[in-house]
Amino acid sequence: MVLALGALAFSQSAEQKPPAAAAESAPAQGQAQTPGELPRPIKVQVNEVIVPVTVTDEKGRFVSNLDAADFRIYDEGKEQKIEYFSRERSQPVVVGFLLDLSNSTRIHWKNFQDAAVEMALNMLPGDPRYSGYLVTYSNEAELAVDTTGDSEPIVEKLRKVKPGGGAALFDAIYLACQKRHIVNGEPYDPRRVLIIIGDGHDTASKKSLEEVLEIAQRNLVTIYGMSTVSYGFTSEGDQNLIRLAEATGGRVEYPLQGLYSDVSGYLSTPHDEGNYVIQPGTGGYTAEVSGGIFKAVQHIAGEVTTQYILRYIPDVDPSTEAKPYRSIRISVNLANVKIRARKGYYPQGMPVASGGS
Repeated sequence: MVLALGALAFSQSAEQKPPAAAAESAPAQGQAQTPGELPRPIKVQVNEVIVPVTVTDEKGRFVSNLDAADFRIYDEGKEQKIEYFSRERSQPVVVGFLLDLSNSTRIHWKNFQDAAVEMALNMLPGDPRYSGYLVTYSNEAELAVDTTGDSEPIVEKLRKVKPGGGAALFDAIYLACQKRHIVNGEPYDPRRVLIIIGDGHDTASKKSLEEVLEIAQRNLVTIYGMSTVSYGFTSEGDQNLIRLAEATGGRVEYPLQGLYSDVSGYLSTPHDEGNYVIQPGTGGYTAEVSGGIFKAVQHIAGEVTTQYILRYIPDVDPSTEAKPYRSIRISVNLANVKIRARKGYYPQGMPVASGGS
């Protein structure tokens, strides 16, 4: 699964509004958007950096009542002035669903197929603010459904695909960033997200992890993962998912891990299928798996469309100005919270906001 954040120049030909108007419409000012109303266009200045931020408490719950004054942004260690702040809900996004069709998904294939369908229906409700596309990958990556605001073509394709073969995850990320129809206003409004449904392993890509990570960062994509690793198992690819997510401001959900920790006999009943306390094939087992996946879908969908948006114009130290990659750090005036945001950006060669095609 996947979303966007970052820095770049906004095309002067794109529809804009004065900065004052943008500030007045920011949710931080206490104004609510009318349900179903399209968000008004935003003005993004040349070289402005955009950083979506998620803040959660020690129990993983979203902290949604912070104001601009609660945040600090540092570019290469130097504090920056926040030019724009928003905590708007239901933010416009373009979501790329990346589905692993390799042999490793066979054990729980039906569950994750259903999860992908649920994710598509959840994130593409027929509202023009939301668009999505589907990339499947096994031995090769394929753009199965190009960018659309209608969930039906994606759902129809999801219900037909079957697993088999290797895993070209990195090529799938490259394809998602480079080879699909662009929505007017990307990557600012709407932002870009990728959601990977898989275990993170790669056996067939021509691209490397380093290459696609840079491409994702340059294209202002936020990457989320829904791990398909079964309870009692591990995957070498898990570190790939973690690195892709953490570097771009996303996170990884593990719907099949720890499902039975509150069940008597936890870890005491091993089976050939894995160390399960509830026998696979039974109603209790199916309910546990389905419940875990449903929660993961809700967590990712909720975070993707509800984040703080910060923008700033870099005031950089001359000694760091020539750096090809600049680090970002976010802090808040609140104890015992976790902050997720992209780790940095490439100031040169960033894409401009699209006028559509």
